[in-house]
Amino acid sequence: MNILIIGSGGREHALFWKLSQSPRADRIYALPGNPGMGETAGISIEDNTAVVRFAKEKDIGLVVVGPEVPLVHGLVDDLTAAGIRAFGPSAAAAQIEGSKSFSKDLMKKYGIPTARYEAFTEPEPARAYVRKMGAPIVIKADGLAAGKGVIVAMTEREAMDAVADIMENNSFGAAGSSVVIEEFMEGEEASLLAFTDGTTIRPMISAQDHKRAFDGDRGPNTGGMGTYAPAPVMTEKMAVRAVEEILKPMIAAMAEEGRPYRGCLYAGLMITSEGPKVVEFNARFGDPETQVVLPLLDGDLVEIMCACCEGRLADVPIAWKNGAAVCVVLAAGGYPGAYEKGNEIRGIADAEDAGALVFHAGTAAQDGKIVTNGGRVLGVVGRGADIAAAVRAAYEAAEKISFDGMYCRKDIAHRALNR
Repeated sequence: MNILIIGSGGREHALFWKLSQSPRADRIYALPGNPGMGETAGISIEDNTAVVRFAKEKDIGLVVVGPEVPLVHGLVDDLTAAGIRAFGPSAAAAQIEGSKSFSKDLMKKYGIPTARYEAFTEPEPARAYVRKMGAPIVIKADGLAAGKGVIVAMTEREAMDAVADIMENNSFGAAGSSVVIEEFMEGEEASLLAFTDGTTIRPMISAQDHKRAFDGDRGPNTGGMGTYAPAPVMTEKMAVRAVEEILKPMIAAMAEEGRPYRGCLYAGLMITSEGPKVVEFNARFGDPETQVVLPLLDGDLVEIMCACCEGRLADVPIAWKNGAAVCVVLAAGGYPGAYEKGNEIRGIADAEDAGALVFHAGTAAQDGKIVTNGGRVLGVVGRGADIAAAVRAAYEAAEKISFDGMYCRKDIAHRALNR
């Protein structure tokens, strides 16, 4: 069948890479795509009518929606209404990511473990709550903020500044018209993604992201500077608890609320002394978690996704490979602040020849060359028998790539290595 991928980042390139291995995949298109992916077209992914028209013209049998914005804007609904199979939740179900207050209220209603919280639409009551609760405390923009709308305030002053920045200075635009303020949870974070058809839940292998820009988990939050899988903090016992106490109840809650959830459900978890608790839910594959989870998937991704769309996931075999995968993100100087574009990238083929997977994230083709076109430019994935071997493979390959201003964290997987 012909397949259409919506999106242009490292997650979408990883999806393209894995989908292309299926014997069911014929031509794979990407909107808008990037130089590492298949055939691309210049159509806005926020123009549902144009996307549906393109899918009909190209006889698309499966659309895979990568980013959260088209999901929240109802792209899957419009594709489904047009008789086109689409992997991802409806707009109603995607509210699990589109509104943090919706997600938190749902968890509270159905007893799903998460941090205590309050939601606010005005800054003064938010500041009063901060004064009452003290620090450390977590301030979150309620809406979509490209993975960056979360401030972990270690002091009351930082929390007050975060409230002002989000609600009064509009640092995240409309996403910050309201905020959710949560208690600070102690523990180690892990990501657990799952395939679901609305009834059956099939968890993927766990992963751990590195959000801060610099080594030692310092600096500003980013979209993610690297990942590894599996995450040792997510023991077999903890994974079972996460599925039974979090994933299954959430899928059941969504069905009960008349918002059946199909696609990939991403649970960002804090592994606390009391067990796993939800930091956030996302309505899609994580980025850059996808870049380490899919290389360990032993199964036909096209078949799995079609089964999720058709309600027959329980009948599809899914297995996971032994070993580990580590992704090191090569970023443009200045990211997550202002950064240059258009710098030539050298050495991608050398890294691939060394056995790495190189996923394009923020790249463009220009005059026969590949140049930088985003903050997170490339994801270099190393694989090995264990995390230490995968770390070595990833960094050895990353050293073969260069572009002006390039930087990366040098300590990806440090928690796993130091356990």
